[in-house]
Amino acid sequence: MFLRDVGAGLLEVSHNSLALLGLVVVGVALFAGGRPEIRTAVEQQALDWLLARQESRDPQSADVQPEPEPDAVARATATDPKALPRQQAAVAHWLARRYKVAPEPVSRLVQEAWAVGHRVGLDPTLILAIMAVESSFNPFAQSPVGAQGLMQVMTRVHDDKYEAYGGVRAAFDPVANLRVGVQVLKECIARAGSLEAGLRYYVGAAISGEDGGYVGKVLAEQLHLRQVADGRQVAVNASNNASPVNNAAPAPAPVEPAEPAAVPAVGPSAPAPAGERVAMNR
Repeated sequence: MFLRDVGAGLLEVSHNSLALLGLVVVGVALFAGGRPEIRTAVEQQALDWLLARQESRDPQSADVQPEPEPDAVARATATDPKALPRQQAAVAHWLARRYKVAPEPVSRLVQEAWAVGHRVGLDPTLILAIMAVESSFNPFAQSPVGAQGLMQVMTRVHDDKYEAYGGVRAAFDPVANLRVGVQVLKECIARAGSLEAGLRYYVGAAISGEDGGYVGKVLAEQLHLRQVADGRQVAVNASNNASPVNNAAPAPAPVEPAEPAAVPAVGPSAPAPAGERVAMNR
């Protein structure tokens, strides 16, 4: 009788305990299901466990996994927008939204444009406007005539300028392409004698003078960027097809004279010899 009563008591206690445990499990599951971060963590752990089981059953599958490379991040052309000054950060975020690119790589380009522009005497917003019009910030862009990279530099024409960066393949490195493009632009402006004429040289319209609206687009985009840098609200879909004269664009930043070694043999007022490709980048 004693043993029967003890057994019945244990059975009832265990039954109630299992019921209580079941209620706890259901409660925890409902709580975790309502928290996305917990649900994601559980799914990730489950996926890791399944992958580990798969590798243990098929050791050869581990060979197809990419080899870890902790230093790979050093190759990335990216900067945290929060690390930039206010003006540069505003420009970077606006460009990222306008051209649907990530803000981190654009921030690095904005940072570089400011540094290079101040060093050579060009407005950084002009450099960024040229990149926007030329490639829409695609570092792998290439035109039918062979202009490559962010600033669409003619690599085969300016191959000597890429020697400092290891060769012509550096045309697809965003920072190297930016620096070479600025060097070419500086030479074009020095040769032509004015910003607008220099832009026509840059795009290859120095002889015909017909640039397809290129100069207007660049200067209009530069105006947008200046307004953004000044803290003004500019729509990300703002048109850059309007004439910069009608938009009352501010005068371009003063351009320092090019160094003697960089000035081409043909002066800005001298006619180019017959057959010469007057456009220095096309």
